[in-house]
Amino acid sequence: MRWLPAQLQATRMETHLARTLVFEVPGWSGHAAGQHVDVRLTAEDGYTAQRSYSVASRSGPDQFELTVQRVSGGEVSTYLTETMLPGDRLEVRGPLGGWFQWTARLRGPVLLLGGGSGVVPLMAMLRERTHSDSDSPFRLIYSARTPDHVIYTGELHQLAQAHPDIPITRLYTRAGLPDDTREPGRLRIEDLPTPAHGGTVGATRVYVCGPTGFVEHAAQLLVDRGFTPSDIRTERFGS
Repeated sequence: MRWLPAQLQATRMETHLARTLVFEVPGWSGHAAGQHVDVRLTAEDGYTAQRSYSVASRSGPDQFELTVQRVSGGEVSTYLTETMLPGDRLEVRGPLGGWFQWTARLRGPVLLLGGGSGVVPLMAMLRERTHSDSDSPFRLIYSARTPDHVIYTGELHQLAQAHPDIPITRLYTRAGLPDDTREPGRLRIEDLPTPAHGGTVGATRVYVCGPTGFVEHAAQLLVDRGFTPSDIRTERFGS
């Protein structure tokens, strides 16, 4: 799989730590929602750094979006969120990932479960779902530290207004909103819906993405809740 040149076209801040970057990538043929790319930076002295990031946008030719959250001490994430300007270039390779993806051809209910910046590939799935002719029931449960850490907060609000059939639940682990009825804390089994098993709608397909600790905790809760392990797809990052 060859490296492609990518030029930054525009950016927008999602939170004080997260930034969306819109790249023009000639030769990019598209991707499936949930897939990721390798990003490679090369300095003038020849030093290179490479990282993997989920694609945030719907599939399309010659362009895609990445949403990157700055990591303390992270040389690539710091450059992408604070330094890179429109017109600057880097290299990308992909799309990568065959298990953690969703397309409109897949039928049956879908549960998206994200922690922190793990919402990025799940947002690509939501965007694909709402712009396709799919009628698959979708639901998003998004866990963030505080309301200020919620990525895509405005778009999620608009999506909830435009698609009331897609429940969106935001959970906070450190501090929530004044009128929240749920106490802040880690994901709990009562936060999860009851799974659908077979029948006319099919089994619930679950996608979980976030830091390793969140993913392992969420996957165990899902199994305890009654979800079938083979229907749970996970994508994790961090140690």
